[in-house]
Amino acid sequence: MAKENIDFSKEEVRKKYRHTASHIMAHAVKKIWPEVKLAIGPAIENGFYYDFDLDYKFNEEDLKKITKEMKRIIQAGLPLERFELPRDEAIKLMEDRNEDYKVELIKDLPEDETLSFYKQGDFVDLCAGPHMEKTSQIKAVNLTSVAGAYWRGDSDKKMLQRIYGTAFPSQEELDEYLKRIEEAKKRDHRKIGKEMDLFALYDEGPGFPFFMPKGMVIRNELEKFWRQEHGKRGYEEIKTPLILQEELWHTSGHWDHYKDNMYFTKIDDADFAVKPMNCPGAMMVYGRKIHSYRDLPIRMGELGQVHRHELSGALHGLMRVRTFTQDDAHIFMLPEQIKDEIKGVIEFIDYVYSLFGFKYHIELSTKPKDSMGTDEEWQRATEALREATEEIGMEYTVNEGDGAFYGPKLDFHLEDSIGRTWQCGTIQLDFQMPQRFDANYIGADGEKHRPAMIHRVIFGSIERFIAILTEHFAGKFPLWLAPVQVKLLTVTEKFSEYAKETAEELRKAGLRVELDIRNEKIGYKMREARNERVSYIGVIGEREEGAKSLSVRSGKSGELGEIPLDQFKAMLLKEIEEKAVS
Repeated sequence: MAKENIDFSKEEVRKKYRHTASHIMAHAVKKIWPEVKLAIGPAIENGFYYDFDLDYKFNEEDLKKITKEMKRIIQAGLPLERFELPRDEAIKLMEDRNEDYKVELIKDLPEDETLSFYKQGDFVDLCAGPHMEKTSQIKAVNLTSVAGAYWRGDSDKKMLQRIYGTAFPSQEELDEYLKRIEEAKKRDHRKIGKEMDLFALYDEGPGFPFFMPKGMVIRNELEKFWRQEHGKRGYEEIKTPLILQEELWHTSGHWDHYKDNMYFTKIDDADFAVKPMNCPGAMMVYGRKIHSYRDLPIRMGELGQVHRHELSGALHGLMRVRTFTQDDAHIFMLPEQIKDEIKGVIEFIDYVYSLFGFKYHIELSTKPKDSMGTDEEWQRATEALREATEEIGMEYTVNEGDGAFYGPKLDFHLEDSIGRTWQCGTIQLDFQMPQRFDANYIGADGEKHRPAMIHRVIFGSIERFIAILTEHFAGKFPLWLAPVQVKLLTVTEKFSEYAKETAEELRKAGLRVELDIRNEKIGYKMREARNERVSYIGVIGEREEGAKSLSVRSGKSGELGEIPLDQFKAMLLKEIEEKAVS
């Protein structure tokens, strides 16, 4: 089929295309190693994988060998033929083919489940589909890596080998994707974080990050910015405890929907839970006194540290950790204030993301199967989010069934400098928790009424947002966030005193300055400073000392030439005040 007939902009087409590629890969592996046992092989974001059980460890050369065999299967143009079997025949087929994992999957399926298979040549796989019509429709494939993966994600089960790959409708699109992957490797926040000494992760605390002094600069500046902007918008900051009685999480509903991701402890023979969310604490703060309708909306902000149990295999730098700080806020409001409050949060999120240069798109996530509340309440909440978004002129897509268990939400997916998307901000409209905690306000009629509630984050997780910023800017942070804003280098030790005086003057102005007066060649010191991703490098020699100036190099713009010290200082202070990105 011609490439123009494959609309790769549609998610369902990408999934079908890459799922077919995963079957072709499994077919190729089976041809080379007939004794291999097949597990599962789905399409995933940007690619696919397949899990294999084989008493042989795949290596880089094997990936080339598998790719070569895949291309032969593709060129053969084999049709992908779907067929169904009764349960007993399906089990026998897989037993005859020595596919133990497929047999286990079949036996775990409901007895009335349709058992479908896909066949291409001599290859047969248990699969619900859908797939492309022929193997020849897959135009460009690449196998990227091998990793370990427990069968069914259970650490008590066998470790399998997972081969990752990707597929595109043209070689040009594949090449462009691979370039982005290489760029992403260079920007990996774990690599840059180590080089810049921002944070560390130790075996003694897996998933519990340590922030170093320079990492704390970024974190503190983000939190300072967060507090300033929330103060401007009428939020009051609160702080709630890390550990609260277990019963609270039964009341909130988290116990039924989240307990497997929580940590627990005992205090004085009573059961307590380490909080995975901040919202129950915010409910308690709201409930501490009687509120009038005149008090609403009440906007509570909290930089709240939470803990969530993640499997060790899922941990990834600052992106996926077991403790992180949410830039949380909870808004309590009258029914007639709902749309205006949603609009206010959307505008707030837009301001923050635009400041960092992020484009983004919005998804409206609707009622999941596992939810609390009536259909009427969910409909009312969903329509409020929809109408507020439309009235403010924002476009959105609908993500059916992906809402929080207590309410629908708007998710904000930001796009970084190399085209990757990250879900960070969210606005969740909740009618359930105010009911469960019996939250009230006294209306104009003197009677008790129930407030509506918004849960929202902008950064999402401070730790994860720092990781995203690190990769977005490749470690070259905007000046206001940069751990080292200026590094002064002396041509020789002779100019050390002027360098120290210059550093002191810049520090007094509030700038973060480092000094390199070592007896090393200036070229060596310059290369080192560039590798440290310093915002501005100031070189000091005889001419600069005499003129009270610096020869300046910008980490983003290159050589700026000789600049008088007072002018340089004013230039940097203006850039910080404007929070310029480029």
